[in-house]
Amino acid sequence: MEPSDLTPAEARVWAAFPRGTALDFRTSVDEDITLGADWGPERTLRAEVLTKLLLDGPREAGEIPALRIAGARITGPLYLLYGQVECTVSLLGCHLDDTPVLFGARLRRVYLGECVLPGLSAGTAVFDGDLSLEDCRVSGPVSLTGAQIAGTLTLDGAELGGPGGPRTAGGAGTSPDTGTSPGVGTRAGADAILELSRAHVGVALSARSLAAHGESRLDSLTTGGEIRLDAARFIRPGEIALSATGLQVGTFLSAVGLVAQGEVRLYGTTVGGTLNLANARLDNPTDTALHASNLTVGADLRAPGITAHGRVNLRGARIPGQLVLSQATLRHPGDVALRADGMVVGELWLRGPSPIEGTLSLRRTQAELIHAEPEAWPAEVRLDGLTYTGLAPHEPAGRRLPLLSRDADGYVPFSYEQLALAYRALGDDTAARTVQLAKQRRHRATLPPHAKAWGLLQDATVGYGFRPVRAAGWLFSLLLIGWIAYAVRPPRAPKAEEAPEFSPFFFTLDLLLPLVGLGQEGAYVPTGWTQTLSYGLILAGWVLATTIAAGVTRTISRQ
Repeated sequence: MEPSDLTPAEARVWAAFPRGTALDFRTSVDEDITLGADWGPERTLRAEVLTKLLLDGPREAGEIPALRIAGARITGPLYLLYGQVECTVSLLGCHLDDTPVLFGARLRRVYLGECVLPGLSAGTAVFDGDLSLEDCRVSGPVSLTGAQIAGTLTLDGAELGGPGGPRTAGGAGTSPDTGTSPGVGTRAGADAILELSRAHVGVALSARSLAAHGESRLDSLTTGGEIRLDAARFIRPGEIALSATGLQVGTFLSAVGLVAQGEVRLYGTTVGGTLNLANARLDNPTDTALHASNLTVGADLRAPGITAHGRVNLRGARIPGQLVLSQATLRHPGDVALRADGMVVGELWLRGPSPIEGTLSLRRTQAELIHAEPEAWPAEVRLDGLTYTGLAPHEPAGRRLPLLSRDADGYVPFSYEQLALAYRALGDDTAARTVQLAKQRRHRATLPPHAKAWGLLQDATVGYGFRPVRAAGWLFSLLLIGWIAYAVRPPRAPKAEEAPEFSPFFFTLDLLLPLVGLGQEGAYVPTGWTQTLSYGLILAGWVLATTIAAGVTRTISRQ
């Protein structure tokens, strides 16, 4: 291509390129770039001219070439398939009629700020600097599968796709081998509006206020720095909206205020620091809203104020710091709202204005501390195998016990033992005994009738050994009854000359205490109704002794 073949607008770009001079074709600062297809020849550039410049353009000694254009319409595909571009590419507020094809290319810094384009095909491309699509409007797929970006990938304020979902852009460049656009028309390009699978970003991925209408894939994406998805919107109702399976983040992932219509998938994701989902809104009411099984974070998972309509799955997550769900709204009525089975967490915060709607499953979960008022727990739980060191705030046992009766698995002995252990760790032995008594009463309901009767007797007399004062009360009452009865009607002595002096108090006590002889019971014989009373006192004494022994043995074995 010779300079004589260029239009006036292209000639300006050709002349400015060797010195890296910026050209601005805009007629106003607030023009509508979506109407760029109607711009005239005075601001229209052929993509083949730009391709020639980037691959083999003129150079001047002592100057640094660069393509810096604002407000231009670019017709035809910018076709850099496997090409090597040594200069900066900066397109600001430009309208591209066709999808740029950067598949397999090697470039330095590429800036496409505020541009309108039908897509981007840059699979396996290598960027030695940054790639920016800040505030872009992209109607079709952005494919960066396996791309290597040494600097920062910026998608702040970009809008990908539209309410109709991703579309394959027409008129894109075609591969000389297959006749198809690289990365466009494949499963990745056709199904995903944003494809970053297996890509590597050296510094950071910034996608604040991004709007993606269709599936966004970050599967196996790695970055040594951070990812920011604050106020981003991922729209794909009823399906996977954001898939980040195997994502690896070096420092932190911030998604404050993120909105997702569809499933957010963070299965097997690893974050070196904190994952922040504060005030996020996740909406997939008929299925899983957040799938983060086997998630690993280096510090905290912070999600205060999160709203999730659909299942939140944290099974097997590893969170050494805090899992904060304070002021959260978790709703999945009739199903599991929060599944965190097998999770290992430092502190779990469930405080909030309203309880979880749906089942909370914490089976085999390990936590150092659980912050949750009794009102924060849902109507149905699964807690078998849940271990924790402490509960906050400190509440009487009577406030915590109703939760254990709501376990979907029925009577779970381990849950009672764990709660009692937590109270003992706080030094509240009274509450621990209350929990143990509640456990025995709950267990009694599972026994056959004869065992239930024996349990009722132990409960009434000594509270299964956890209410020893009750046994003393029974003993004192029976002693008082016998004392009065035998004082009013003393028994006769068959051998009066050998009998000790009669004492109604010690006679009654001799009847009540089995295996203990005070010399009164064998020396005197009651008659009439007092004889019947003596049988009752003897039987009551044996029952009391047996239940006290059983209860004390049970209590000692718990210590």
